[in-house]
Amino acid sequence: MASQDWFEKDFYAVLGVAKEASASDLKKAYRKLARQYHPDSNPGDTTAEARFKEISEAYSVLSDPEQRQEYDQMRAMGAGQPRFTAGGAGASGGFEDIFSGMFGGAGSGAGGRRTRYQQANFDDLFGMFGSGTFGTATGGRGPAGPTRGADLTATTTIDFVSAVKGETVRLQPAGGKAISVKIPAGVHDGQKIRLRGKGQPSRDGGEPGDLVLTVTVRKHPVFERDGLNLRVDVPVTFAEASLGATIEVPTLGGEPVKLRVSPGTPSGRVLRVKGRGVATPKGTGDLLAAVQIVVPSHISDEARAALAEYVRLQPGENPRADLLAKARG
Repeated sequence: MASQDWFEKDFYAVLGVAKEASASDLKKAYRKLARQYHPDSNPGDTTAEARFKEISEAYSVLSDPEQRQEYDQMRAMGAGQPRFTAGGAGASGGFEDIFSGMFGGAGSGAGGRRTRYQQANFDDLFGMFGSGTFGTATGGRGPAGPTRGADLTATTTIDFVSAVKGETVRLQPAGGKAISVKIPAGVHDGQKIRLRGKGQPSRDGGEPGDLVLTVTVRKHPVFERDGLNLRVDVPVTFAEASLGATIEVPTLGGEPVKLRVSPGTPSGRVLRVKGRGVATPKGTGDLLAAVQIVVPSHISDEARAALAEYVRLQPGENPRADLLAKARG
């Protein structure tokens, strides 16, 4: 469905392609930019995240032949719209009144009053052209066309595993009938899903509106999402981290996997399990296991004596020496 802000967005420029670019050219440009600006490649970079969203929106529209045609037509119409000035030669007060009401107030300028254009409801604008508000080519008034049904909104809450694996939910949107909705695998918390034609029916034979569903995902006690990756903190003992060990790491909805902790592994090191993240048609993520060294709250007298002996055998070790040197500059 066409969006009002398409007038101001040049999706071809966003992807760096020509207006005549083929579907293959679009995909090639999108993949290159997506790899460059993906949040996984730019952790914490809000500018890259915003650029990635902009790239994704542009490709989403241009890769759909129907939406691309709508976008091109809308941009062509926007580029060809005249500016109406009241008081000028041949100016029509009726035109100014229409646009002034839709786009906002008028600003004064030299030689007369000029309409100042602001954000408009372009659905209304298109309806005016289609229904013949400005008259037909012969100057007559054309018949009004069928109107589109209203959009509906709904919300649903699903658990973490359902969001990763996908689920079918039953919901009753306000003002609409109960329907079953397939939640795709990999949906994230707060994501909006547009279901075309599932909104209010048209009152005069036009297309039905859409249903916009907002998905809330409950938190998991162990796993977190990181794009298509799953993250989990894995506790290890001081001895396991120092001497090395083979440990078991949980997976989401499956059997644990065994990972090798190398001798001298520091706290915070991430161990990667390929292909055990979120699986979607666009790709599959990994399981990222972050090592967290735990210190026992109680130790025996023998263990305490052994630790004292360890300190004696490792004299002068100060893990904060580099930190202090950097702080002093």
